[in-house]
This record gives sequence, C-alpha cells and structure tokens, in this order.
Amino acid sequence: MLTACSERQEIHPVVEVLNTMTPVKNQGDASSCWIYAMLAAIETEHISQGDSVNLSAAWLESHLKEEGQAPKSGRGMGATALALLQKYGVVGYDAMRKSDAPRPKAVYLYGAEYTPQEFARSVCAPGEYVALTSNADSAYGREILIDEPDNWLCQRFLNVPIDTLLRRTERAVRGGHGVCWESKGHAMAIVGLACDTTTQKRYFIMKNSWGEEHGDHGLDYLSYGYFRRNTLAVCMTHEAFEE
Repeated sequence: MLTACSERQEIHPVVEVLNTMTPVKNQGDASSCWIYAMLAAIETEHISQGDSVNLSAAWLESHLKEEGQAPKSGRGMGATALALLQKYGVVGYDAMRKSDAPRPKAVYLYGAEYTPQEFARSVCAPGEYVALTSNADSAYGREILIDEPDNWLCQRFLNVPIDTLLRRTERAVRGGHGVCWESKGHAMAIVGLACDTTTQKRYFIMKNSWGEEHGDHGLDYLSYGYFRRNTLAVCMTHEAFEE
C-alpha cells in the first residue's frame, strides 16, 4: 500500500494536531495490522480521557486459531478486532508481548484482579464504536456488508458519503479521539493532522505498526486525496462520530 511515507520526502508537513499515543509497536511478520491499529485507536481514546492503557495485540493474535473462519493469513479488519476483544477480552501489553507466550489468566490493575473479559469491557464497552465505510454503489445511511475476504465475520458497516466520512474523521481527530483507518491492504491509527506548507495539501498523521525505524519515528502522512480514493473502513466511537 502506498502510504505517505513514500510522499514524505516531497512534502513539508506542519503538524496541526498530534494526539497523545502509546509507543509505536512492531507487528513483525504477522498480518495483524488491523489489531494493532484498532488497539492503538482505543489507547489514544483513553489517553484523551486521562486514562492510560497499553494493550496486547499478541493476546488477540493468539486467539485467531480458535476462530474457524479466520484465514491462515491472519488478516482481518478493525471491526473484527472489536468483536474478538468482546469475546476473548484483552490484557496489558507488558503482560503478553508475543502471541506464542503463555496467556495471563488475569489482569491486575490498581490492586484489583480482573478477568481479561472484564478488563476489555472497561476499555471498550460493547457497542461503543461505530464501523463506517463509503460505497457510492449502495444506499447511504444504512449498514452494508463489505464483501472482502478480510471481513470474515461478515460484519456490517454504516455507509456514508466519502466527504462526510473525511469531515467526521478530521473532526474526531481534532477532538482528541482515536480512529482506526484501513484500506484493502493495510490498517493504521490516525493520531493527528498536518498541512504541506508549500502546496497546502492536507494529511492525516498515521501511527503505523512497523516499528519506530519506519517513516517518521513510526508515523506516516496520508493525504486527504489518498483517504478519499482508498478508504475501506473507519472505526471510531459513536461519541466521536456524532458530536
């Protein structure tokens, strides 16, 4: 996928918004960018509310083999990660950094013990997030099926015009909300906004999951034009979408 890291040498971005985030992670050889992106969005959402969480993508990766519909490639979507989070729970990043590590049986936080499911509900309540798409060939304002192999749970997404989706996404980022973005080839969390001082082109600042050595210390710049042409889905809280 062409991300703005390939455009970065040709632009002069001035950062307008950069929301607080957890450290950039590295998915390695796994195809689980969709998990990293969705968890990164949840982390930023909590940080904006004054609550720091750092979640384990490895925990959800380890449960994929229990999903009979999951492809061997390990691919999925942000909405898939939300469904797995509700089903299997989640633990902290430091408790499980590799998918083949032993699974923790509990989460210990502020002197209390929680099951992974209880902890997951505390960081992401059922129904808290809305999954969005833009398909001009389908009716807007309705939930539609994204007919892609990555949507192996056959989840439905609220269909809105692409310009509406872009405006709501920009507004959400300006409001400090975490946003998960995905194309057909990759998924990242949107953590900020930037503008090219020469061309005045606008960009989303993306938190990638390819390590801090990639791009701008792990961040990419994705142009609004690329967003319009290539967005497959976006996940954000209902509050972020509707405020």
